[in-house]
Amino acid sequence: MDTKAGAPSEPHPRGQTVVAGALGECAHVAGVINFLRLAETAGWRTVFLGPVVSIDDFLAAARREQADLVGVSYRLTPETGERLLAEFAEQASDLHASGVRFAFGGTPPVAERAAALGFFERVFDGSQPAEAVLAYLRGFDSEGDRQVSFPQSATKRIAWKAPYPILRHHFGLPTMEATLVGIERIADAGVLDVISLGIDQDAQENFFHPDRQNPRAWGAGGVPVRSPDDYRALYQASRRGNLPLLRTYSGTDDFLRLAEMYVETIRNAWCAIPLFWFNQMDGRGPWDLAGSIEQHQKVMAWYGERGIPVELNEPHHWAMREASDTTFVVAAYLSAYNASAFGVHDYIAQFMFNSPPGLFGTMDLAKMLASLRLIEPLSGEGFHIWRQTRTGLLSYPLDPTAARAHLATSIFLQMALRPQIVHVVGHSEADHAVTAEDVIEACGLARRAIENALHGAPDLTADPVVRTRSDELVAEALVTLQAIGGPAQSSVTDPLTDPGTLARAVESGILDAPHLRNNRFALGQMQTRIDSRGACVPVDPSTGRAWSEAERLASLGL
Repeated sequence: MDTKAGAPSEPHPRGQTVVAGALGECAHVAGVINFLRLAETAGWRTVFLGPVVSIDDFLAAARREQADLVGVSYRLTPETGERLLAEFAEQASDLHASGVRFAFGGTPPVAERAAALGFFERVFDGSQPAEAVLAYLRGFDSEGDRQVSFPQSATKRIAWKAPYPILRHHFGLPTMEATLVGIERIADAGVLDVISLGIDQDAQENFFHPDRQNPRAWGAGGVPVRSPDDYRALYQASRRGNLPLLRTYSGTDDFLRLAEMYVETIRNAWCAIPLFWFNQMDGRGPWDLAGSIEQHQKVMAWYGERGIPVELNEPHHWAMREASDTTFVVAAYLSAYNASAFGVHDYIAQFMFNSPPGLFGTMDLAKMLASLRLIEPLSGEGFHIWRQTRTGLLSYPLDPTAARAHLATSIFLQMALRPQIVHVVGHSEADHAVTAEDVIEACGLARRAIENALHGAPDLTADPVVRTRSDELVAEALVTLQAIGGPAQSSVTDPLTDPGTLARAVESGILDAPHLRNNRFALGQMQTRIDSRGACVPVDPSTGRAWSEAERLASLGL
C-alpha cells in the first residue's frame, strides 16, 4: 500500500487503482485503512492519502495516480460534512464525468447526507459487513445494478469471499409458508452464503413413498416438502438479496432419485452424507448398516461424476454419541478416504467443535488438527479438501446471553483452522428451532468473531499442549485404522472402502460409542470420560482407568 499521496506511481493497468483518505479536517483513518486492505485483497493497487486531506490535494492525487476509484471518508459533524462533500462533488465533476468512480464511508448521519447528494456510487455507514465491501470492490454488488451475480457454486463463492469464510446456516420451519418467508428475509439481510434446508424426517425417508408418510409427523424436524415444486419454491424465495446458495441433506432412502431432484430443483450446492449413519443403526432410515454404507458410497460417486462437492458429516456423529477423540479422528480419515476413492473432486471436511460438550478448547483443537494431519496427504490433483467448522449442536447453554457468548467464542477458536466454510449453529438451538431473525443475529455474531480472528489473532495451533495431544491422537488413530483392515477377508481389495469390513468394525467394537449400548448393529461396550486435560478418552469399564487404543482393542480380543 502506498503511504503518501506523492509516492511515485508504478506502472499499472487501467481499472486497478483506488485512492482514499479522510477529507477536510477529519483525522479518522481506521475505516480508510480497512477499506484499502480489502481493496488489496480484491486485487486493486491502493494509494493511501492519510488524514486531513484538502479537496485540492485529494483531486490532484486522483488525477496523478489515474485513479479508477476514489474513496472519501468523513466522520465529523453532519452539517459540516454535507457542505464539504457538496463542494468536493462540484470540484470533482470532471473526473466523475470521465468515468472515475466515487465511494463514501462515514458515520450513519454523515453517510445519509452523502447519499442524498447523488454523487457517490456507494455509501458505507459502518453497518455493512466486511464481505459486503469486498463484494463491491470485486464487482459483486448487493445494491443497485450488479455487474455480475454472486457466485452460484460453492467453490467459486469461497474464492470470491476469501479471506473470509462463507457462512452456512440450517433453516427450516414446520410449514412451507413460514419457511418461504424466512428464506426471503435471510436473503434480503445478505448475511448468509448458504442456506441448508432443514427438511422433516418424512421428506428425508419417504419423499417418493406417500403411503409411508405419517400425517401426524408433518413438519417434525423441519419443513414438510412433499413435491419437487416445493423445492423449486424454496429456491425461488432465495433469488434476492445476496443470492444465497441452497443445499440439503441426502435423505435416508432413494438416495440417487433424491440427488437428481435436488440438483434439478435447488441447484444443490453440495452433498452432505454420512458413512455409517442414517439407517437402522440410528433409527433414521430403512437400510441396514452395510447396505447403507454401500448406498452412501454410490451417492459420493454420483456427485463426484458431476463435479459437485461432497461433505461427509460423519465424525461428529460419533462425537455426539460421546465416542473417544481417537474415534472421531479415525472417522474423519475414513470419510476423506472414501470420498477420494469414490471420485469426489471437492471434499468438504466438517469439524464440529464442542462435542462432547465437556471438551476443553485445547483438546478440541488438537482433535481437529490430528484429523487434518491424517487427511491432508490425500489431497492433490483431482482431490481438494475444503475445511468447514461448526459449533457443537449439543453444547449450547439454555441461557440466551450465555448462548450468544458461546457461539462467538466457539467460532473464534474454530478460526485457528482457517476454515473456508463456517457452519453457524444458531444460539437459540437449546430452546427452539431458529427463526429467520435468529439466523440473521447468529450470523452477525459469527461475522464479528471471524473478523476479530482474522485481524491478528495468535496462532492457537502452536500451543505445545495442543501439539502434544495432536501427536498422540495421530498415533492412536493409526492403531485403530490398522485394526479395521486387519480382519478383512482376503478377497477384499481395500478394507477401508469395503462395506462389509466397515460394518464389522462397528459390530466388533473397533468403532464404538457409549450411546450404542444395546444397539444390534454395534458392540456398544465403549465407555469414555473427560480426563483432567479436557480430552475425551476411553476407559476400562471395570476400573475407570484411561486406556490407550492398543489396550482397548486388546480387551476386544483384537
